[in-house]
Amino acid sequence: MNFLTIGHRGVMGVEPENTLRSFIAAQHAGLDLIELDLHLSKDGALVVMHDAEVNRTTDGSGPIAEKTLAELRTLDAGYGERVPVFEEVLDAVSTPLQAEIKDTAAARALAEVMHARDLVGRVEVSSFHDEAIAEIARLVPGVRTALVASRYGTDVVERAVAVGAATVCLNIRRLTLETVEHARASGLRIFGWVVNTQDHLRLVRALELDGATTDHPEIKRTGRFTA
Repeated sequence: MNFLTIGHRGVMGVEPENTLRSFIAAQHAGLDLIELDLHLSKDGALVVMHDAEVNRTTDGSGPIAEKTLAELRTLDAGYGERVPVFEEVLDAVSTPLQAEIKDTAAARALAEVMHARDLVGRVEVSSFHDEAIAEIARLVPGVRTALVASRYGTDVVERAVAVGAATVCLNIRRLTLETVEHARASGLRIFGWVVNTQDHLRLVRALELDGATTDHPEIKRTGRFTA
């Protein structure tokens, strides 16, 4: 089985999250996939940031949706890094991406970029929101999608199947063998998050998950030897 290691917002354990610096470090570390988050700016740019507000990860404050891209560009996202847009990440790294969207508006904006740059083979789209997954699947035929869940039961499998997702990305703190077996019976891939310790890594390998999302690049190295 090919166990995939997914860089969480790049390698946010060692670099400022969701920055070009973090994504480039993830690629240099040999991670198999890079996860990032997308929000829309006031003027419709696909901004790479996890939170809906800029407060936690920059020296600014306020909602992304109330700022233009030019305004967001003035902010320091850590070590002098600027808030990137999705297209810049596509140009900065060649590693496959997992792009998390927060709503259907972001799905529509992302669909435009995916069509323009022929990204179906390179970008998997994930979301906590079923309707966002359904929307991107409608707009981009053949897109690979993943349903993300933090608090869930075995019903997460039915939700994923209903919106056509091929993968579930699940909080390992709530993960059970029952859920894993149910997902397998439905033909779903399973990624666990966030895997930052050897104990967590042993757990996801013992459950025979398909991959792990991590903040730390060394998980990639040790993961090959953990069963």
